[in-house]
Amino acid sequence: MSDRIFGVIIVVVALAYIASATQIQTTLLADPVGPKTFPYLVGAVIVIAGLFVIWRPDPDPTWPAMSRIGSMALAVVILAGYAYALKPMGFLIPTALASGLLSYQLRPKAIPAALTGIGLSIGLFVIFKYALGLGLLPLPKAWLG
Repeated sequence: MSDRIFGVIIVVVALAYIASATQIQTTLLADPVGPKTFPYLVGAVIVIAGLFVIWRPDPDPTWPAMSRIGSMALAVVILAGYAYALKPMGFLIPTALASGLLSYQLRPKAIPAALTGIGLSIGLFVIFKYALGLGLLPLPKAWLG
């Protein structure tokens, strides 16, 4: 029964996500696909996944221990903080911190986690900025002059 409840929650949240994507403003110079397409696709995939969980639930689900739930809650807090830090702090610093902290959460070794954060930050910046052409600021505007 818990899987079906979870599936319903997933479908409702995905439909709310799709509804919020309808509010995205488009400009005259937008690409032919438009900025709404990706959120629609993500929402549709999540709805399908939720419906699958409703249709074929696990017969004997095992819930994670409270320590795991705490880890997941911490990950959500880190990702929410990351989303709020991107605009004022640029891309590199928040991405390095968030990915380093999440990496440390998966395997608590400080140096590999820090190197993972720095590597992901630089690698993703290069991909997003130069390969995909996104207008990302690497650092805070005040630092760039």
